[in-house]
Amino acid sequence: MTEEKLNRGLKNRHLQMIALGTAVGTGLFYGSTSTIALAGPAVTLSYLIAGIIIFLVVRMLGEMSVEEPVSGSFSYYANKYWGQFPGFLAGWNYWFLYVLVSMAELTAVGIYLQYWFPDLPQWLGAFICLVIITAVNLITVSAYGEIEFWMSLIKISAIIFMIVLGGYLIFTDARPFPENFSNLWAHGGFFPNGVLGMIIAIAPVMFSFGGIELIGITAGETENPTKTIPRAINQVIYRILIFYVGTMFVLMSLWAWNEVGTKASPFVQIFENVGVMTAAHILNFVVLTAAVSVYNSAIYSNSRMLFSLAENSEAPRFLTKLSSRKVPTNGILISSGITLIAVILNYALPSKVFMYLMSVVTGAVVISWALIVLTHLKFRKHCNAVGIVPKFKSFFYPFADYLCLAFLAGVIALMATMEEMRLAVILMPIWLGVIWAFYKYKH
Repeated sequence: MTEEKLNRGLKNRHLQMIALGTAVGTGLFYGSTSTIALAGPAVTLSYLIAGIIIFLVVRMLGEMSVEEPVSGSFSYYANKYWGQFPGFLAGWNYWFLYVLVSMAELTAVGIYLQYWFPDLPQWLGAFICLVIITAVNLITVSAYGEIEFWMSLIKISAIIFMIVLGGYLIFTDARPFPENFSNLWAHGGFFPNGVLGMIIAIAPVMFSFGGIELIGITAGETENPTKTIPRAINQVIYRILIFYVGTMFVLMSLWAWNEVGTKASPFVQIFENVGVMTAAHILNFVVLTAAVSVYNSAIYSNSRMLFSLAENSEAPRFLTKLSSRKVPTNGILISSGITLIAVILNYALPSKVFMYLMSVVTGAVVISWALIVLTHLKFRKHCNAVGIVPKFKSFFYPFADYLCLAFLAGVIALMATMEEMRLAVILMPIWLGVIWAFYKYKH
């Protein structure tokens, strides 16, 4: 193990906003277009069901993180309590996942900038974001935390503003009161594509929740993790459910679900359609901030995961090198450099790249969350054997663990039925095979 240690520069307020911010990003602001198309107004239930399951998974990770607060935590736990290959797979899959997330967020940045600058090439907006955020991450972890705090505060405040403004428009519109809410059932019913449509929408909804497990990754750089991590996990769930379910309810009430297109964020488009142009411009700034924010967190988490893998001799040792400010410079530069692929993809396939990335990200998210649950089962088995009582227990062990695994298996089955997500299901075993071959090569 290297003697160099990451700086514990993240405060509780940073962790609170990081926990909220990483789970409220492009998946909600832009990716919700596809979920609305699948489920209609019932998309609110899709987010509710997925949100409950994800909270159970995050509680499992939180239980392990409080017990052993280390950077790049869940690959460490998989390695310690399950075995070398699971730890290797958990770390490299998570790194790969966040590389893809980075690319999806850069793509969204290019799309959002075109709302104001139609002539700006999509790839150029993505490249500018890449350069600025890489520079921020190279300064100090507190610089990352501070930037992320304010960007997350902006988008969370904007969602609250949007819910309040949307509620005002619903209740004070010149049209009769029932007509506003009638958008929830007037265009094919609350389940326009049946209950099956609501269930199928859960698959792309998973993309929206990807990133919330970053709470566990920050454990190695969090002040007093025994107090801050439980607080962050417990407070984040009800806020996320309010933000997702609340915003979807407002949006579906304001505008017919089947008229939400893909030219801009549905949030921007709907407020533009109801004639609130100022709100549309403000929201475009917010969704742009959201995409930059998640890209910021993706570069952060990728570099820390590489640092953790290198400490465990599962990645090249030069990735353990820290700068004078105690940040993993090499990990940041490599993680950022690889996302240049997104700039190339945005140049070559500007209209299709986001959906391709979203589907593959969802597949990697399912693998990561399944590994967290399986590792938690091993962790609890170890605790029971040696008489350890976890300080911050997950809910309903072991029933919740098996429920979550069944849910994640169901998500893969749903993805296999969807043309735009089937590619990810095909790639998943190939990706697992590549990781296994890489592991065997190193060992």
